[in-house]
Amino acid sequence: MSSETVDEQLVKYLGDAHSIEEQALQQLRGAPDAAGDPELAAIFREHLAETEGHERAIRRRLEAYGEGSSTLKDLLMRVGGAGFLLFARAQPDTPGKLVAHAYSYEHLELAAYELLTRVAERSGDRQTVEEAQRIRDEERQMADRLAASFDRAVEASLRELDPDDLAEQLGKYLADAHAIEKQAIQLLERAPDASDDAQLADLFAEHLRESREHERLIAERLAARGGDTSTLKDVAMRSGGLSWATFFESHPDTPGKLVAFAYAFEHLEIAAYEELKRVAARLDDADTIRVAADILAEERAAAAKLETMFDRAAELSLQEAPHSSVRAR
Repeated sequence: MSSETVDEQLVKYLGDAHSIEEQALQQLRGAPDAAGDPELAAIFREHLAETEGHERAIRRRLEAYGEGSSTLKDLLMRVGGAGFLLFARAQPDTPGKLVAHAYSYEHLELAAYELLTRVAERSGDRQTVEEAQRIRDEERQMADRLAASFDRAVEASLRELDPDDLAEQLGKYLADAHAIEKQAIQLLERAPDASDDAQLADLFAEHLRESREHERLIAERLAARGGDTSTLKDVAMRSGGLSWATFFESHPDTPGKLVAFAYAFEHLEIAAYEELKRVAARLDDADTIRVAADILAEERAAAAKLETMFDRAAELSLQEAPHSSVRAR
């Protein structure tokens, strides 16, 4: 850790939160049109209004420290947000992908505000603590609304399909799950070296072993249904995993970024398996339902373990940071 003060670290966390909100705004502005269902569209419109308020609140906290948001970082995050939405739209079952990605992104925001709260507490900035906790609670409420919408998202994704096409769709959901596991493996293989902390490294190594088993089980279900994994999709997902890992390794507070992103990625997997279960149920595929449920339990357990690491991740980021006499205006 450099000799940066706690206040300087706090400004960086505020800047990260602002960038995340900028990306969220880009996603949410297009999400209602891509939702494929009026109730899903209404959920996204409601959260767009909340997110506009979040961006303003965090911008004010940055301005209180005499800082503006990072134009370059915000630009990069906005481009990423547009790409995220385009990825969802490029899939044949856009409502399902959109809800799954949004559910994951809400948990990235949750993690960011959990970490921001802890750094602001260390800095003694009560106003930022209160804002971060308020926004965190609204992000959690949005995540809960999305979780309650998995049935509706799958229904919207499959609504126009002929019943004879369901088997093909299940194969696609299995291929998606396989691609996600491949990306998880790529991330988790690099995470222990990047975390520079034995406790975090052990957690990532444990889930890496689980993820390799998940990948094997999903490949078996694909084979049993007469399909195979999509080489092109797996390559694209692995490339995404590597680029994300590189992005987070480039930050000075890697433990916080790694934990936040891993937490979000676990929720992408949770959403994927929630939706896979529902598609398998349409075909009474008991074996796929069982495999998805078993993996889902392990993904939820991994997410819960990561959530217990927020304190440690924030402390690791701040271990050597001295306090500063510079206070928010």
